[in-house]
Amino acid sequence: MCFALQQFGFSAPAGMCGQGRAVEKEKMMKRKTTAFFAVLAIVVSVILAPVTSAVADTTSYVSLGADLTADERAEVLRLLDVSEDELDQDTLVIVTNEDEHRYLDSVVDSSLIGTKALSSCKVVQRENGSGIHVSTYNITGISDGMFENALATAGVQDADVVVAAPFPISGTAGLLGVMHAYAKMKGQVLQPEVIKAATTELLDAGKLSELLGDAGSTEQLVAIAKQVMAERNLNDENEVRELITEIAGGLGYELDESEMSLAVNLLRTASSLNLDPEMLAKQAGEIYAAAVEGGLDLSQFGVDQGLIDKVKEKMPGVVDELFGWFGSAFSE
Repeated sequence: MCFALQQFGFSAPAGMCGQGRAVEKEKMMKRKTTAFFAVLAIVVSVILAPVTSAVADTTSYVSLGADLTADERAEVLRLLDVSEDELDQDTLVIVTNEDEHRYLDSVVDSSLIGTKALSSCKVVQRENGSGIHVSTYNITGISDGMFENALATAGVQDADVVVAAPFPISGTAGLLGVMHAYAKMKGQVLQPEVIKAATTELLDAGKLSELLGDAGSTEQLVAIAKQVMAERNLNDENEVRELITEIAGGLGYELDESEMSLAVNLLRTASSLNLDPEMLAKQAGEIYAAAVEGGLDLSQFGVDQGLIDKVKEKMPGVVDELFGWFGSAFSE
């Protein structure tokens, strides 16, 4: 208004122009404030959307051996920390001895599978980046870390897993139960080649651990070798042998031919699945951490230490950058 009056030679009343500028400034600030909160709402929704989708459904999916007696079933449920009332047909898998033979006979001597399905498990999905965490009860010859390695090979991601039996038994059927439960949770179909690779890894890792007398070193050898092989797309037997020799040496071991053959077999079988190195690093994080704590420099084997150390997205840093942008965008 002041500008229009002055253009035609009129003088505006005292204070009018100053008031007009104040009003315009106030309107501008209101528009800026409105825009700020509008953009902020959009950004927050974008930030929270992946976080919300990453929060897992903590429903327990349970696999039970079909041949458990009433007392054995009660004991297994106690170990799994699940009550009968919590079991739901939509989240329950029953593994039969026929299932075990159908999926495992090509890998395991049928006499070792036996005639009863007893191993059971519970699988709970966790947030993205959580990795695989396994606890076992009454499972012999196979460590928790070996299960974690084999499940990573099978494609299991970000899950808490409990494998239990009513008395000490081999854990091979338990692995099948976990894969059954995880497949149901994800709405997937079990793939025979995946079961074969994971089971071969679990069995050979158990045998290698017995020969070395050290479950921890076996877990680390397998995890690191798989990581390097996935990153380099390595499958040539001679190169795999050289890699195993190098990693075993770093762990303080020199493998004989029987030990080497077990390691080569399980690693080449696992690598046939074209494993994702980033997925392996995330899922086997605990095993890598143990290796580093033991003084092993993973970079000497070509493992990307940044990838292994990678954790959840740095949301605070992203938010700081956004608010820094807001500050510059809305400054006068």
